[in-house]
Amino acid sequence: MRLVIQRVRHASVTIEGTVKSSIGQGLLVLVGIEECDGREDVEWLVGKTARLRIFEDENGVMNRSLIDIGGEALVVSQFTLFASYKKGNRPSWYRAAQHEISIPLYEEFCRQLSEAIGKAVGTGEFGADMKVELLNDGPVTIIMDSKNRE
Repeated sequence: MRLVIQRVRHASVTIEGTVKSSIGQGLLVLVGIEECDGREDVEWLVGKTARLRIFEDENGVMNRSLIDIGGEALVVSQFTLFASYKKGNRPSWYRAAQHEISIPLYEEFCRQLSEAIGKAVGTGEFGADMKVELLNDGPVTIIMDSKNRE
C-alpha cells in the first residue's frame, strides 16, 4: 500500500457537484493499493498515520500527532499512486489492485483509522470521479509505502 499524506487546514471531496465529505484541521490521506497488499499493510500504515508527529506543539516543533491534536482525517482511494511511467509517456496501472482486493482493504483502512483517532473518517467514493480540494498546511506532504518499512 502506498499513501500520500497531506497536513491540511481543511479538505473536501465533491462528487457530481455534491460535497460527500469535508474536514477541518487534520490529514488528507490518498491511498493506493496493489495486488500483493493485505491486512498487515493496513495495520502498519494506520498506526503510522495516526501517530505521525507532523503537527506543531506550543514551541512550533512538529511533535504532535493527529491523535494529539484531535484532528480529522479524509481518506481517498487513489489507484494512480501505482502508475508505471518508465516505458513511454502514457502511464499504466497494472500494479494497482483490482476492486475485489482494493475495496475491502480501503474500507478496512478507513475503519481502523477511525478507531485509532476516535472519530469518523471522511471518505471519497471508490471509483467515482472525485474533485478533491484542500488547503495544504505548511506545506507538509509525506509519502509512505508499506513495502518500504526500513
